[in-house]
Parts: sequence; structure tokens; C-alpha cells
Amino acid sequence: MSAAIELDNVCCDFGTFRAVDNANVAIKPGEFFSFLGPSGCGKTTILRMISGFIEPTGGVIRIGGQDVKGKRPNQRPTALIFQNLALFPLMPIWENISFGLEVRGVDKAARRAKAEELLRLVDLPGAADKMVSQLSGGQKQRVAIARALAVEPSVMLLDEPLSALDLKLRQHMRAELRAIQKRTGVTFIYITHDQGEALAMSDRVGVMSQGRIQQIADPREIYNNPVNGFVASFVGENNIFDGTAGPVADGFAGFDTPEGRFRARIAPEAVGKAVKLYVRPEHTVLTTAPGAENSVPVTVTEVSFEGAFISVLTETATGKSVVAEIRNDGSATVPNIGAQLHAGFAAERAALLPDANVRG
Repeated sequence: MSAAIELDNVCCDFGTFRAVDNANVAIKPGEFFSFLGPSGCGKTTILRMISGFIEPTGGVIRIGGQDVKGKRPNQRPTALIFQNLALFPLMPIWENISFGLEVRGVDKAARRAKAEELLRLVDLPGAADKMVSQLSGGQKQRVAIARALAVEPSVMLLDEPLSALDLKLRQHMRAELRAIQKRTGVTFIYITHDQGEALAMSDRVGVMSQGRIQQIADPREIYNNPVNGFVASFVGENNIFDGTAGPVADGFAGFDTPEGRFRARIAPEAVGKAVKLYVRPEHTVLTTAPGAENSVPVTVTEVSFEGAFISVLTETATGKSVVAEIRNDGSATVPNIGAQLHAGFAAERAALLPDANVRG
């Protein structure tokens, strides 16, 4: 029921504009893979090339080891769920789900039985004879998934299917989608600009910017070890310092900034490049006395309660904003606005990163 997807130096041009630039990806059978990036980065173009609605300008796309060049969407073992779902409002739910089977000439009794089976799979038993207008947003999402699964695709392609839902329902549907993918074993390729969705659901994530894939890794690796400044900034929040890196020793380098001298991790591929220092707010600690290293005097300017954590905005003597996050577990003291403190971080928690990989 699942197939591998390979993109081998795939490019896509629209006139003089290159939407996808030499994409190389190998997606495993049965994997939940997400393309993550801002609007216009090329992720939906990749999805449409895989599905057959757009032909690549260059490179090769393989599904299950087979080059799919020239094959129409209905000749590929894929099913695409659009952002607007495209359900048929005048058909009952079971007919919506089995529409693809009707096109293939399957008889009515078999279509109905398959629709009932899929409704149980997506936790909507008893909804077969309802109309689309009688369903909630989350239920419509499940019907769209069931309809796509009805034709037994090897690859499910999902183009930001949760973007129209409210936050709580999106969070619920993340778990539902992941559970359905695990039950069916179908390869899922998911397009999103929402880092929370990508990190929560995916086996691996491909982060994109300006048509280029910046990094492919599992969610923890993407978050904890971004390869460049774009990935660090797009996936999570960061305090960013400008400066100049010094000599490297044991994977660390000194970094001279207007706020002082710091020390942080640096990857071999970043040595010799212009870099910035990135440290996440949850790794930034506020203390009353300076630390042994990576410490800068700050003044608290704002305190924001955000539920699970409290965000403390501070400012250095140079006017640089530094944000620290305090977990709302009752164990930490929340500083007052105007308090004079020191913001610090462990060298192991900070990284010196180059800018994004852009076209030359």
C-alpha cells in the first residue's frame, strides 16, 4: 500500500522564475514526510509535480522506483487532498467517498461497503447517509481522507489540509492524521507552513526557502541542530546576535559582538563563513549575577504570560532585545519590569550559523 518517492535534481521553472531549484529527496515507503516553509518557497509546486499536475523542467521523479515522466495524475498511484477539500455538496457522504470507485466501474454495493469500511477507519461510523453540510470542519477533513484512501493510493499528498481549522481542531486533527497514516501504512507527503504541524506529525521534515531544500532531518534534529540561520529562525524562536567568529577549537568558537564576547558551537561546514549566533529563548537564563561566560547585563522591559510559559523581554545596553522563556510551573521567580539582570546561556545550547543556502 505504500511506495518510495525520489526527487533527483528536480527543477521547475515558470518562465524566468525558478520555483524549485535542484530538489533532491528520498522519501521512504510508509513514511510521513513534510515539506515545511513560507508561502512561495516551492513546496506546493513539488507536491503538484509528484501528483502529475505539473511536469518538472529538469530532473527525475520516481514513484516506487519508476520514472513517472509523462504520466497523467490518474495514471499515478497517488491521491491529492486539496486545501479546500473539494467535497461534493449534493452527494451523501458515502457517495463522496466512493466517487473514484464509481469512475472505475465498481458496482454500487461494493462502493457502499468500501465507504462504510473507510468511515470506520476515520472514526465516522454512521455518517454514510449524511450530507456534507451536516458535518463539522474536522469531520469534512476525515471524509476527504477517506475519499482519497478509497482508490487505494500508494502515496497520499496533502496540501495544507488543516489551515482552515481553528487551533484546537488543528491540534486534534494532527493526531488523527498521524493515527490514520499509521493504520494504513500509506506514504504521506504533507505540505505546511506551520512548524507545529510538521514537528508533531512527521517522521522527517524538509525545510524549504526560495525554491531550495535547506535541511532534511527528523523533527528533533531540525529543531535542535538547524544547519543554517533560516532553518533556526523559521523553526522556533531565537535570539540572534551579529558579530565576528574567532578561531575554532573542539567544535566551538569565540564570537565578538557589540554586546560582548560569547562562545558557541560551530559546525565544520560553517567555518570560514559569515555567521550569526543563535540561541533559543528557552535556553536563555536570567540571573541576578553574571555567569562565567556568555552573560550580558539586561533590563527587563516586558513580561508576557503565554500559558505554559512566561516570556520575558529584556534589552541590553546597546538596545539589543533578548527574550527568555520561563516555564509556568511555579518554581521560577518572574522578574519585575525594570529589573536589572544578566541574560546568559550555555555554549552547548548556542550555535554559530551561516545564512540560508540561496541561489548563486
